[in-house]
Amino acid sequence: MPEPVLSIRDLVVEFKTEDGIVHAVDGLTYDVYPGETLGIVGESGSGKSVSTMSILGLIPQPPGRIVSGEAWFKGKDLIKLSKKDLRKIRGDEVAMIFQDPMTSLNPVLKVGFQLGEAIKTHYPKESDATVRSRVVDLLRLVGVPNPDQRYDQYPHEFSGGMRQRAMIAMSIANSPSLLIADEPTTALDVTIQAQVLEVLKNVQEETQAATILITHDLGIVAELCERVLVMYAGKIVEHGDVHTIFQNPRHPYTIGLMDSLPKLTEDEEWLRPIPGAPPSLINRPSGCPFHPRCFLSQGRLRCREEVPPLRPIDGGSEHQSACHFAEELIGRSSKFASVGGGA
Repeated sequence: MPEPVLSIRDLVVEFKTEDGIVHAVDGLTYDVYPGETLGIVGESGSGKSVSTMSILGLIPQPPGRIVSGEAWFKGKDLIKLSKKDLRKIRGDEVAMIFQDPMTSLNPVLKVGFQLGEAIKTHYPKESDATVRSRVVDLLRLVGVPNPDQRYDQYPHEFSGGMRQRAMIAMSIANSPSLLIADEPTTALDVTIQAQVLEVLKNVQEETQAATILITHDLGIVAELCERVLVMYAGKIVEHGDVHTIFQNPRHPYTIGLMDSLPKLTEDEEWLRPIPGAPPSLINRPSGCPFHPRCFLSQGRLRCREEVPPLRPIDGGSEHQSACHFAEELIGRSSKFASVGGGA
């Protein structure tokens, strides 16, 4: 097994609010390896984006605060780096693609200039001609038509899909070792989503960068990822390779996420949502944070009083679940299980 590109250990992130302390990330631990795509899924507020933004120094401090934890990248703990040292890494060795490309691009600067700026910031001695040539090549790589002409256009002259392609081009401008894509297709329609996902897949194959894909869309995870982390209330509740998670989910929350999705091969009049609402991250439920919504808990005392550890399932360490009664789910596949078969 190669050395991980990124190792996060026991990350705890909080936000101070008028109502109390929001426990956004609670003891997060995982690794990302070279060339792989790791999916992080969960409902809004589960801590997916905060976990990655915090290690890159992108959460406002205050009110945000990294209470404890480590994030090792190429022998350096990102959490302990100064702002100056972190700026040298961001956009160079580690890059991020955000949800909305319109708010990520400056509307009064030409797209080519902005992409070139991402290169010049880290390599100021590069000539303007070299930078322009590199930017045009990047735009061509991500499928922007007529890249020479598009170089001199403004963001409003790009469609939503092309703006997101431009942001992908910017993220890979300096050949990063780690690429973080935070809901990269949320603001796009379904047809454009498919095109952008194809671009992401091609870019990952071209650069062999380790990729973290943050999303709530399990279909995207099935298509692009090798491994997946399922997060709930700031914790990992299930972890494993995509095929195993989709075929043999071992946490009630994972099954609930899958069963809440429509499936074209089934004739159903109603969707099956997960009952209840995500818990307050200020006043968490005691014991397992999912127990008030869980079909498996059935009011069991252990679920209400004891926080389940993330532990190996089915006799191996690769598939892990944070459920006291995960073994009771053996043989119970989700209606969405067949999607993972082709991943």
